[in-house]
This record gives sequence, C-alpha cells and structure tokens, in this order.
Amino acid sequence: MMATGATPLTALDAVAFDTETTGLDAARDRIVQMGAVIIRAGAVDPAATWQSLVDPRVPIPAQSTGIHHITNAMVRNAPSFAEAWRGFDRFAAGRILIGHSIGFDLAVMASEAGRAGLDWKKPRSLCMRLLAATANPRLPDYSLEAIASWLGVAIEDRHQATGDARAAADIFVALVPHLAERGIRTLAEAERACLGLTAQLEDHHRVGWAEPVSQPEAFRSFVAVDPYAYRHRLSDLMSSPPVVTRSAASVREAMAMMLQRRISSVFVSESGEPGGPLSDYGIVTERDMMRHLAAGSDGAFATQVGELASRPLVSIRAAAFAYRAIGRMDRLKIRHLAVRDGQDRLVGVVSSRDLLKLRAGAAINLTDAIEVAGSAEALAAAWAQLPSVARSLVAEDIEAPVIAEIVSEELRAVTRRAALLAEAALAADGLGEAPCPYAVLVLGSGGRGESLLAADQDNAIIFAEGEPDGPQDRWFAALGERIAVTLDRAGIPLCKGGVMAKNAAWRGSVETWQGRVSDWVRRSRPADLLNVDIFYDLMPVHGDHALAALLQAHAFEAARGHVTFAKAMGEHAAAPANPFTLFGGFQLADGRIDLKRYGLFPVVAFARALAIRHDVRARSTRERLAGLVALDIGPEAELTRLAAAHARVLKFMLRQQSRDLLAGIAVSNRVDTAALSRDEQAELRGALKAIQVVPDLVRDLMF
Repeated sequence: MMATGATPLTALDAVAFDTETTGLDAARDRIVQMGAVIIRAGAVDPAATWQSLVDPRVPIPAQSTGIHHITNAMVRNAPSFAEAWRGFDRFAAGRILIGHSIGFDLAVMASEAGRAGLDWKKPRSLCMRLLAATANPRLPDYSLEAIASWLGVAIEDRHQATGDARAAADIFVALVPHLAERGIRTLAEAERACLGLTAQLEDHHRVGWAEPVSQPEAFRSFVAVDPYAYRHRLSDLMSSPPVVTRSAASVREAMAMMLQRRISSVFVSESGEPGGPLSDYGIVTERDMMRHLAAGSDGAFATQVGELASRPLVSIRAAAFAYRAIGRMDRLKIRHLAVRDGQDRLVGVVSSRDLLKLRAGAAINLTDAIEVAGSAEALAAAWAQLPSVARSLVAEDIEAPVIAEIVSEELRAVTRRAALLAEAALAADGLGEAPCPYAVLVLGSGGRGESLLAADQDNAIIFAEGEPDGPQDRWFAALGERIAVTLDRAGIPLCKGGVMAKNAAWRGSVETWQGRVSDWVRRSRPADLLNVDIFYDLMPVHGDHALAALLQAHAFEAARGHVTFAKAMGEHAAAPANPFTLFGGFQLADGRIDLKRYGLFPVVAFARALAIRHDVRARSTRERLAGLVALDIGPEAELTRLAAAHARVLKFMLRQQSRDLLAGIAVSNRVDTAALSRDEQAELRGALKAIQVVPDLVRDLMF
C-alpha cells in the first residue's frame, strides 16, 4: 500500500539504504557498494536484504579501503552503477528510503545517475540522524554508534553497506516510540520535524549533501477516484428481493429458475423464502452448476441444490457504499455478495455485473484491507489512505456530508476490526470467549455518520447481563482496553474526554445502561448533557445489534415527556458563539477559525435536541432536520438553509484537514481563512450567518 503523509510510522513500508564510496566528496567520489534492508509495516524483515558491489571505474584509495575493506580487485568485474541501480530500484519498489546521514547517499547517487545518463528523481526519504536529534536533543553526538548505543541497537558489519543499512533500519524501529512521545506519529510529521532542524540542514548543504527530507507538500499527488462508487450505496444497486429456492429443489429446477429470471446465482434455504437470518442461506452460482454438470455424475440434474450451496454467505450491509463491495469482491475473487440489513437479514444480492461499469472508471482507492487486517499496523496502513481519497472526493464535488459518511464508514470498520482483534487477543491470553452477548457501539460523529479526519475514539460496550465490576464487566473491561490500544496504534487516538469502553462509565449491562440513561434524563446536569451529546448518536458496529436497538429505544422513551430535560437540551443548543468580530471579520486564533465551535456544534446540537424532543429517531444531522420538516415542525426554508450551511462547513473542514494530515500539520477543527479565495470566504461567511438563526429556532420549536 503506497505510503502517504498520513501513514503512521508504525505502519511504514520503507527501505533502509546505505552506500560505501571511494571518498566523502559527494560530487566527485564514486559508489563501490550498495546495500538495503526492507521494513514492512514498521518492522524489519531480516530476510529481505539486497546488496551489490559496484565498479566505480576509478581506483579506490587505500584510505577508503582501510575503512570499508573493499579493494580494486573485488569490484573489477562488479556491475556498473546503472546496472546496480536498476537492481536496487526493483528491490525498493517505490518504498520510502531511510538511512543515517542519508543526504550524503542521495547526493552521491544523484551524481552517479548524472554520469550514467539515468533519469534521477530524488525519492521520499527520512534521515536517522535528524530523527534521533528530534527524539533526543540531549545526545552528545548523532553518529551511528552514539544513536545505536542510546537505543540499545547492536551494529554488525560496520562500514559494510548492508550492515549499516540494517543498523539504520533497527534504529528507525527503535526511534518510533520515542518520536510518538513527542507527538510525531506520521510520515509527514516526521518530515516536518526534520525540516525544523535548520542548523543541521545547513551543515548538510555546506558539505554538498542533498536535502535529507523533502517538504511533505511535494508529495501531494492527486488520487484519481471513481465518484460513482462513493456516491451510491448498495441499497441503490442491489437486486431485491433476492431470488431464493428450497434446499430440496433439484439442480434442473434451480437452473430453470435462473434462466427464467436471467440471473447468475440463486440463494438456497430450507424455506425458500427471502428475509430470514443470513445464517439460514447458502448460495449457488452458474459456475457451481457448470462444474457439477461437467463432473458427469449420474443423476447430476436431480441432485438437490442444497448440496452444492456455499456456506456461510459472504455478505455486506445494504447501507455500505459501492466502493466497499468492489474491494470485497476483488479481495475474495468472487462475483456475488449477499446484502444484509441492520438485523442481519438477507435482503438482496449484488453481482460483479451490477458493478462492472464502476470498474471501467477511475480507481477505487479505499479497498477492503480493513476487513482482513491482522494487526494494528495493518489497520493503520489502510486508515492512512483516507485523507488522500477524501481530498480527491472534495475535488470531485462529492457532497461533504457524503464524504463524512464515507469517513464514518471507515472509522466504524476499523473499530469493528479492532474489536475482532481484541477478542482474539483475549482468547490467546486464556480469558476465553465473551461471557454473554454484547455489542460494541461507536458514539458521537462516528455514530451520526459525520466523522471528519480529526476523529478520535468515542465508543462504548453494552452486554446482556452482569453487575458493575462483576466477572462479565471485567471481561469487557479487558476487551475495551485492547480495543482502545489497537485503535490508538492504528492512528485513531484515545479520546481526551475518556469516552471509551475501557472506562467503566462507558460500558455496562442492559440494566446498567438503562439506569444510567434514566439518571441523565432525570437530573439534566451539564455533565450529563455532554454525555447525551454523543450517546444519542450511537451506532452498533460489532456483536448483537439488537442490544443497541433496545438501548436506543429506551433512551428515546426516557426522554419523552421530561420537560426539564428538553429545556436543558434547548438551552445547551441555543447559545452558539459569535464567529464574527466587531467589524465583521472572522474570529481567528493563529490565523484560523474553529469551525467545530462556530459552525458544526450549533447545528448538530440543535438537530439532536429537537430530534430527541420530538422523537425523530434518525442519526445524522441532515436526516434529523429532514425528519423535523416531515413532521411539519419548523419552517422548511430555514431548516433547509441550515442543512446547506452545515454541509458547507463540513466541506471547508474536510479540505483543511486532508491538507494538514498530508503535510504533517497537527490536524484540528480550525480552518486557515487566508488560504481561502475571496469567493470561498464569502461562502463560509454566508454559512456561518445562516447558522446564527439557531437560538431563535430553538425557542420557537422546542415546545
């Protein structure tokens, strides 16, 4: 998977590289040996090494031979630089280059490439000397030996290209946690930190070395996407209801049904009816039929079709976007996907034929890698593709709320996968399986389908039975802890407010949760309102979804008729901060405006409060506003303008966040207004003005 600026260092695919030369003049001296070691997903692969001697076409000075022990006789029949470079290029396969004082190696390679007439383009790179200076400014010097000694890294075969490359690789892996302690987690953040060491960079330039790292912005290549695949959900594309036959039907009968309906697969169940639990069904495709008949067995046509059915079904949610189905089919090399609803019932089927037109378009960049990730590092690599895709979708004029839904889908998928990995870890540790049915919930913007790229963890667990700190609760506490650690390593940081299932306040049995929600509604304290802000947006992502539905129904029932609670919710939503200065400019801090505070929060809080007050059981802000209009609550024109303003604010935030992530700038909810054109500033100003009606709407519509 191609690295982007957002790729966490823990998940980086890279090549540690080193050269041995005839001397230390990068412009004049020649390479006599090249060596490299691959780093896969942030870990050194000791078996993946490459090295080559190089004929420098000039004598090797005795002083240099005394250091690296490479003689003229050893390189007499060695490949030329051009030949060696082509071998290295195939080995590196476009990965990030890392090395100690790599500016020298890059400079000498550029000189060699120029002599050989090669088309040289400086690769993306990281320097271990600069990263070590960032991680530990107190080291007395930053030689390979000094850094290795500090980190406890052993160096073997010093002054041999492969030995020094292996040392650089081990140093990189050892540096990553030290860099994380200083808030440097991604490739772009590492690049930006190195570029801040101006004194060291000046030393590099003074001796004629190349820039050891480049500006992250230099690698913001445009990612082509197929907008259709990101606009349409499978509920728009699937065939529904699915065609089902009885398990006892013969192959002849099933084939006749498929020919009559002009379909390439049929589902099989005992009842022969759609709409049942997914586990009741198998699937038979035309290829299955042909293979069965080609086997030439007696009575092939009379065979019961249930004997040919593939089980369990490979399925996907009806609410998923088309890109997810394409990725899953490509990964599994299948042509049909069962489509399930929120209760895991079979409601449709989607085939490769349905999606064929999408394959002819631009790339589907968000693959199904999350579903098969076996580690936090693999999850991190998949999650890191999101900022580039989001940026391209903004450029394709995909509606910002739709992009936010896609980001939310990916966040939920990562959370679901983290839960599965956590379950496996508990079993491996001897703690067994879940003691009772349970569900993992994503809360807040992820549950609403409005996550942006600055998402952190907001999750909870509900389980069927058990007392606080009882045996069931302790098992789920361990599960929540592992989920939180996995998500943090995958690039979704811990929630600063502690809204995570690893904390007792955000997990509990059905009974515990119902009492907790009733207490929130009854007392309506400010702290409770903060909990309500994210709790009513809950979305189950793993486990028994029925438990989540039960809890959500209880929450709405508990809120019904509680005037004090409704009033508190209204007051909470009706006090938006003023986004403008006395003279009409934007309220800025360090040149940026906080659009979550001035734009998103007022609309989201308003829509949520009114939805709870009037029992509109929708999740997203847009659906809640539409639900109020459908109930004839409030002026349609005002609510429509509010939804449009919300979408514009989302667009500006997404655009800024994707730029910042890829550039190594700490991602936030603040937008740089100076980077906006005059028309864009006017658009943003209009959206924020439209949001100023929220207090009046709350007063008019709450009661």
